[in-house]
Amino acid sequence: MKHDVIDLDNKKAGAIELDDAVFAVPVRGDILARAVDWQLAKRRTGNHKVKQRSEVRGGGHKPFRQKGTGRARQGTSRAPQLRGGGVVFGPTPRDHSIGLPKRVRKLALRTALSAKLSEGKLVVLESAALKSPKTAELAKRLDKLGWRSALVICGDAVDEGFARAASNIVDLDVLPSGGANVYDILRRDVLALTRDAVGHLVERLR
Repeated sequence: MKHDVIDLDNKKAGAIELDDAVFAVPVRGDILARAVDWQLAKRRTGNHKVKQRSEVRGGGHKPFRQKGTGRARQGTSRAPQLRGGGVVFGPTPRDHSIGLPKRVRKLALRTALSAKLSEGKLVVLESAALKSPKTAELAKRLDKLGWRSALVICGDAVDEGFARAASNIVDLDVLPSGGANVYDILRRDVLALTRDAVGHLVERLR
């Protein structure tokens, strides 16, 4: 399908053909949810840890005699039921990641791109580059475009000047085409792809 191409000044800069196999697949919420769950689970470090009974310092001797005190018998002051003791069934380092087949991950990315296009929130830019890395200059252009929350996906690499200018703007993310992912696409309102990014994504997802 044909789609208009604009520049950062919101002026038309031609048109581009979008591949229906990548940008016009049925939008399935279940596929998107699985991909987001997979990404967020993969981000968890899983390094939370508490000391269990064998790891707490001290408590090597019997705290008081077995009989005659009127208290329940105790073998160590580091038992879980006593103050300062170990924790029973507490968290230990673990891997939180879950499996997701590669074909499902690719389908989810195609679905996310198609969802943005169907909502009218997919923009194709001629390029994402600035001569000088000025945040104020980029902010004025974003106001002209009407973007409040956006993800810009470039080609193989991100223009250094554009990346530096965008780094100080809230709710504006910039990624190379190789870093395109479902979670970042869905968490921003507008998805902006450069011409190069469209070509790379079609090649990656067909």
